[in-house]
Amino acid sequence: MARRLRAGLIGLGMMGRHHARVLRLLEGVDLVAVADPAGDPHGVAGDLPVLPDVAALVAEGLDTAMVAVPTIYHEEVALALAEAGVHTMVEKPIAESVASGTRVAEAFAARGLVSAVGHVERFNPALQELRRRLERGDLGEIYQITTSRQGPFPSRIADVGVVKDLATHDIDLTSWIANSPYAAVSARTAHRSGREHEDMVLVTGVLANGIVVNHVVNWLSPKKERQTIVTGARGAYVADTATGDLTFFENGTTPTQWDSVAAFRGVSEGDVTRFAISKREPLLVEQETFRDAVLGQQTDVVTMAEGLRTLAVAEAILRSAQTGETVALD
Repeated sequence: MARRLRAGLIGLGMMGRHHARVLRLLEGVDLVAVADPAGDPHGVAGDLPVLPDVAALVAEGLDTAMVAVPTIYHEEVALALAEAGVHTMVEKPIAESVASGTRVAEAFAARGLVSAVGHVERFNPALQELRRRLERGDLGEIYQITTSRQGPFPSRIADVGVVKDLATHDIDLTSWIANSPYAAVSARTAHRSGREHEDMVLVTGVLANGIVVNHVVNWLSPKKERQTIVTGARGAYVADTATGDLTFFENGTTPTQWDSVAAFRGVSEGDVTRFAISKREPLLVEQETFRDAVLGQQTDVVTMAEGLRTLAVAEAILRSAQTGETVALD
């Protein structure tokens, strides 16, 4: 490791507590300052004083910072860090709106700083392995990507709905594994828990490369589910990101002697293989990737430009649900 980085963390809530733990595990990085105006509800500060705001955090002399405050404060905090010349990762989504996120991304780009958005699902071992296999052509032509992200309502979320909090995971990972942006989306939302923001969304869309996508996301299910299915010419991959498992359902090759159906190019059930893959904590891999980028290495951080594209799709989903129309994306 070339040198040790001085890292700061602002936001000590449900995600912040995990970042505090991971930053302390990170080789070549020292967590030297934490801040949260609401204090330290999970007791993760250790022997560090809990600073009141981003100005106090910056005053500690930082190389890098992790922003884990509520989404509505992302712009204010990130802009202060950019002004101070601190390389920064912001938890997803990048900001509460595309306009806000654009100001954040431009501030870091103008100063030549390393910046990233915490779309941690990209670093899930099942999705990392899935993307490698898709890039290698193991599935042949890709037809469809579907995701399901369901579970009980999380008390940690108060400022955004399920689209910007949860569906942004699926938007980002889908575009990433398919290596294609979204072309259009159509969506329906529901409000069942008495909150201001939506707690359920169903999305149908198409990527620029023609792959059809579908996302089922809600905070209303007692059964927690985190699944991505990619269907293609040779079968289907199923990635369970809750367990980090990747399974391949292969198309069967049993020939048929029935002339009337032999001409139909359908599929049959073939072998099923669950792969033994190395499983490292996604949050740790994400932080390692950001650290290496700050040290000048070429890494696959989720850039703020990518974070902006994901947020633009999320806003298009909400617009479609409001108008009942399909929304095209640039």
